[in-house]
Amino acid sequence: MALALTTENFEQEVVKSDLPVLVDFWAQWCGPCRVLTPLIHELVNEYKGKVKVCKLNIDDAPDVAARYGVMSIPTVMVFNNGQVVGESVGVVSKEKLVSMFSSLIKNNKEGI
Repeated sequence: MALALTTENFEQEVVKSDLPVLVDFWAQWCGPCRVLTPLIHELVNEYKGKVKVCKLNIDDAPDVAARYGVMSIPTVMVFNNGQVVGESVGVVSKEKLVSMFSSLIKNNKEGI
């Protein structure tokens, strides 16, 4: 399962993370969000220890969604060193999601 983000844990889990973080901004009532969810869960298992994969329910944390300018859902953002480095709006393929953070994994491996 993807890590559930809240207003309270967003700073610690995303902004201060040592790993790249993929955040899926979603809502329970959003049909396209439900289509994307299985892909997000696959990424959790496949990239464990390399990328932190999280979900943020915009109804529970509207302040965080507003801070990052989320206007449509699903929106997926990739954060690295606390900064947004990639963004995708709408349902996308798993390959597209991976392409958003794959270069960050290579860069992190080179730095070790």
